[in-house]
Amino acid sequence: MAPPRVIGFWGGLSANVLNMIGIGPFITIPLALTALAGPQVLLGWIAGAFLCLCDGLVWAELGSAIPESGGPYHYVREAYGRDSYGKLFGFLYLWQTLLAAPLSIGSASVGFAQYLAFLVPSMVPWQQSAVAAALCLFNTALLYRRVGSIQKLSVLITVLVLGACAWIVASGVLHFDTRLAGNFLNMGNPDPHGFWLGLGAVALIAVYDYGGYNNVCMLGGEMKEPRRNIPLAVLFSIPLVAVLYLGLNITILGVLPWNVASQSKAVVADFMQAIYGHAGSTTAVVVILVASWASALVVLLGYSRVPFTAARGGQFFAVFGRLHPHGAFPTVSLVFVGVTSAVACLLPLGDLIEVLILVQVMFQFIAQGFAVVLLRRRPDRDPDAFSMPLYPLPIVISVAGWLYIVATGQPKLVAAGALALLGGSVVFLIQAKRERSWPFRHP
Repeated sequence: MAPPRVIGFWGGLSANVLNMIGIGPFITIPLALTALAGPQVLLGWIAGAFLCLCDGLVWAELGSAIPESGGPYHYVREAYGRDSYGKLFGFLYLWQTLLAAPLSIGSASVGFAQYLAFLVPSMVPWQQSAVAAALCLFNTALLYRRVGSIQKLSVLITVLVLGACAWIVASGVLHFDTRLAGNFLNMGNPDPHGFWLGLGAVALIAVYDYGGYNNVCMLGGEMKEPRRNIPLAVLFSIPLVAVLYLGLNITILGVLPWNVASQSKAVVADFMQAIYGHAGSTTAVVVILVASWASALVVLLGYSRVPFTAARGGQFFAVFGRLHPHGAFPTVSLVFVGVTSAVACLLPLGDLIEVLILVQVMFQFIAQGFAVVLLRRRPDRDPDAFSMPLYPLPIVISVAGWLYIVATGQPKLVAAGALALLGGSVVFLIQAKRERSWPFRHP
């Protein structure tokens, strides 16, 4: 029995914003300033928002055409053929979840450790990695039981982070130093080669921070008037959060010298300390620690259910479908995601974020752009479904943008993503051969 369609526009918009507002900008601003010094870094944030808006049009059209819960899995299956290439793309989407989950959870945990180090300055890098890994394992143990809805915790996280952002932006506006901002805006331009590489790096970071504008598509089967409300929720959430994050960046650079901000491991703490002293920075750090812990917990809970649900439906490895005999909660799926997240914490924060976005681009985002084209050619396409304006220009821009991000990525990380894609394809073919399914199905 399908779940009732009870979520309207405001519910869909809040689902997106809940997912988009996180600790991302608190930990990535120094990475962006390091990648592209000077006022050009703001172009990177704007370029990332524009890319997300074009990609949002892709999600909006797909979500309107196929309003099913679990969105992307259904999009690629339908577009590329349920009994042919769609099986491969559907499997690769589930496969990339096993990679994206630990990277996403690991980045939040590493952010937790970096802000904790502000309160405990004696912590050395390996100790920060150990703390981040321990947080992942602690959360795994915490969730190793029957868990009810944690919607209230999700709302609390969002309220905390929104409150922190509002406090930071307001503080920055009240203490904005035009001289510092002027020095930043008057910095010289980098050489063109460095600029284009840096722009790609900052755009990738911005995409990470804006991530979550597609969350409503995961709830497509529960949306009221999905052909209208899914596109509206996607397209309203992107500029809303982009303006907030851009304001956060500008206000910080009006209080901290850019070279101080770029070297900071806890930039918001340094920012608040410059304004309010030790009490202000400590308060900000405590809020961010709570938010980053809860964010890692909620994301772990959500991701651990993806391979479990797919396995129970016969669409993924059966071992991930095991339930605890008494608590009736996923065991293998939860432990796998929790342990791999702890291992991911050994990577630097910048690498965690870059690999996460590269994996999603290479496995999913580009394929979805072409999926829109394929679905538009089908004779049974619903004429009432949302159609993106200026088609196919947004698709061209989004695919070109994703390819640009891949091209400007670190070669070793791009190679790792490509190997993961190849590995997933090989695993799919081995499983298909064993099951005598496509492309080994006999006529």
